[in-house]
Amino acid sequence: MNVLEAITARQSIRAYQPRPVEPAKLEAILAAANRAASAANLQAYQIYVVRRPAMKQALVAAAAGQQFLATAPVVLVFAVDPARSAAKFGPRGGQIYCMQDACAAVCNAMLAAVELGLGTCWVDAVDEALAGQALGLRAGHRAAVLLPIGYPAETPPRTTRRELSDLVTDLGE
Repeated sequence: MNVLEAITARQSIRAYQPRPVEPAKLEAILAAANRAASAANLQAYQIYVVRRPAMKQALVAAAAGQQFLATAPVVLVFAVDPARSAAKFGPRGGQIYCMQDACAAVCNAMLAAVELGLGTCWVDAVDEALAGQALGLRAGHRAAVLLPIGYPAETPPRTTRRELSDLVTDLGE
């Protein structure tokens, strides 16, 4: 599968088989996240790997009751590190660049998961304080995106996308 095929194949999966994710596959996903674009290569985020059932259940509570988080074998928590980015870029780095860094890493992780036959679902409806407390995140880190990962137990219908003519504005040459 090439990257364009992975982009086309990717979809949100909210039901997972009770089958563990092999360590080599998880490592490949984490390595893909690590290669994501990043402002000044600061990688102003931290990835927390969550496998413990109690912690996954705490994430359900922090994510508006999205129970499917608890059924995934692994949940990656992408936490922004605003201070890391702000030290170089000031307030804009602490507010925006760290989030962009984390989101780029999430995208790489999702595409790597698809390549490896796994499903994911981007979850950003998360109470940062509740998630941080439940997981014991480092001081200053804020949970931005939760990414459950596992073997799909569903094949949801494909979602529609905006037409390129509606999405793209070509300003000419």
